[in-house]
Amino acid sequence: MEALKSPDIEEMVVEEDERISPDTNTFAPNDGAIPRDPKDRTVEGEEYEDTPWSQRITEVFKTYWMLGFIAFGGPQAHVAILRDHLVVQRNWMDEEAFTELFAIGQGLPGPTSTQLVVSTALLHAGPLGGILAFFLWNLPGLIILTICGVVISVHIDPYDAPWFLIGLPPAAISLVFKAFYGFGLKLDQLGKGLAMVSCLVAIWINGDEVVEPTSSQFVYPTMLVCGGILTYFDSRRTEPFSEYKSPGKGWNADDDRTLRRIGIPVWVGILIWTTWLVVLLGTILVKNAVEDNHNDYLNIFETMYRIGSIIFGGGQVVLPMLQTEVVPQWMTKDEFFQGLALSQSMPGPLFNFSAYLGAVYKGVPGALVAYVGLFGPGVILIFGMVPFWARLRKVDWFRAALKGVNATAIGLVGAACVILWEAAVTTTADAIVFVFAGTLACFYGVQAPLVVIGGGILGAILCEDAASLGQIAYCDK
Repeated sequence: MEALKSPDIEEMVVEEDERISPDTNTFAPNDGAIPRDPKDRTVEGEEYEDTPWSQRITEVFKTYWMLGFIAFGGPQAHVAILRDHLVVQRNWMDEEAFTELFAIGQGLPGPTSTQLVVSTALLHAGPLGGILAFFLWNLPGLIILTICGVVISVHIDPYDAPWFLIGLPPAAISLVFKAFYGFGLKLDQLGKGLAMVSCLVAIWINGDEVVEPTSSQFVYPTMLVCGGILTYFDSRRTEPFSEYKSPGKGWNADDDRTLRRIGIPVWVGILIWTTWLVVLLGTILVKNAVEDNHNDYLNIFETMYRIGSIIFGGGQVVLPMLQTEVVPQWMTKDEFFQGLALSQSMPGPLFNFSAYLGAVYKGVPGALVAYVGLFGPGVILIFGMVPFWARLRKVDWFRAALKGVNATAIGLVGAACVILWEAAVTTTADAIVFVFAGTLACFYGVQAPLVVIGGGILGAILCEDAASLGQIAYCDK
């Protein structure tokens, strides 16, 4: 799943920073800069000659086209896969640089694993490398989910799911529970408190008679800001409740080759961020200014772009807000959860779910508009943020605030568990499938695609057209 943002990736630190020695093929202590390619060697005392761009962009293609097909298991698995391929196997960067690029995504709205893909490729082969890696990373899931959305909207009765889809929703929800549990274990005491508060507030606004569920688009970002402010002030105390690590050397701000590879000056970064804001405000104003607006594609783009601009915490956090926006306006609850299950069984980020939602509502054009809308903000912002990072990473207050933002976002994932459970588990058979799938995922380490398939098979066996077991409403009063 896309989007979950791990609060603890900073713990992935190697015992010794290393780089290729310019004189040998062995490793030597690194000063924190990006590891040098052995092919970049020059006479000692001279500047390094960088690897040709054509070679680096080819390396990006060879690396990421494969990852787009094997990136199963959600954001935790995505980060581990990327680290193994980029840091350990290919030595594109050192551990600190990788960790800091991940932290950039944690501090921005959007899909963290996708932002990590873009930033690492950007660092290796410039802006075109980042764009190429983005499409390669997402393409398999995008194509399959678009096809599934079109097929379901055309051939499946939205109010009577076929037997082979009945078990998918509770199996999908079990994976959300697993992700929340895994990330919650890594929080310290202050982080757990922040997560609990944000979880309670999110559950409250989803089921209150006075506060509308759509207020989450304002409440969620507000809670994230408050979480960051709280940990900032905690970090200023003599004896803080939490532990705040000092910045490492991972990205050397004076490394000229790093800045040349990025290829985006600071002023362009500011322009990119301005573009993101102009598009956000422009689409909102245009949609609201047109009375009786019947432009479905504008509505799709505005909805997705707005959500993608305010969602911190990754794929799971975005689910309750997406459900509020698209059910029942675009599709039924069953269609939503069928697509969620399919999304969780695909490689790549959970944000590919947007293509399914758009396809069910408006076919292939709707899928592409929804895809661009939901991914757009996170990708735009990561391109604008990377040029600032070498300086921003040295700022202690930013790192402290980021810790609170991450903890608060995890609480929103917990709220997603509660909210989505109520919608996905409606019969005793659904509850049985949920427990079965959750056990496979949490205690036996079964990969997400197999969990979804197993849940689908069990649901088909228990359904009314087969064994007809457990068909009583689970929470019927």
